[in-house]
Amino acid sequence: MFIIFAAGLVLYFIITYNRFIRSHNLVKEAWSGIDVQLKRRHNLIPNIVETVKGYSKHEKQLLEDIVLVRSNVDKASSVNERGETEIALSKSLRNLFAVAESYPELKANENFIELQKELSEMEKDISLARRYYNGAVRNLNILVESFPGSLVAQLTGFKQADYFEIEYAVQREAPDVKFSE
Repeated sequence: MFIIFAAGLVLYFIITYNRFIRSHNLVKEAWSGIDVQLKRRHNLIPNIVETVKGYSKHEKQLLEDIVLVRSNVDKASSVNERGETEIALSKSLRNLFAVAESYPELKANENFIELQKELSEMEKDISLARRYYNGAVRNLNILVESFPGSLVAQLTGFKQADYFEIEYAVQREAPDVKFSE
């Protein structure tokens, strides 16, 4: 009887451990998806900056701030830090596009309009990737928190993952980049 109980316990432990591994790998895969989308956006930023630079000679500080914030993204070591740098980058881009409103020639520039459309699409893709990631994190966290999985988590060292979230409702919105009518 004891052997059957022990075998059942070992089997439960193995199955639960494998669920943790699967959930952990889904979180890593989902983070990779966010990372890909964010890198696409980051690669678009120099094109936006160069396009705006030709029209707004007086906005040098704003353009330098965007480049600086973009370079700080790689220094973020956690999901929360990455979220904070992405918030700062989105805010800088919103400021840039607000300033661009003052330059009618820029608003009519075909390249700028195309870049604005690309950025808007990327923001949607980032939002979808973030939702997928947060869903994977939720599933892992449920495993880590619920009993008896929490016992397996403690024994194997699995911990809760951080959600990739933006704190303020205003910051949750994609940068408003619509100029054409």
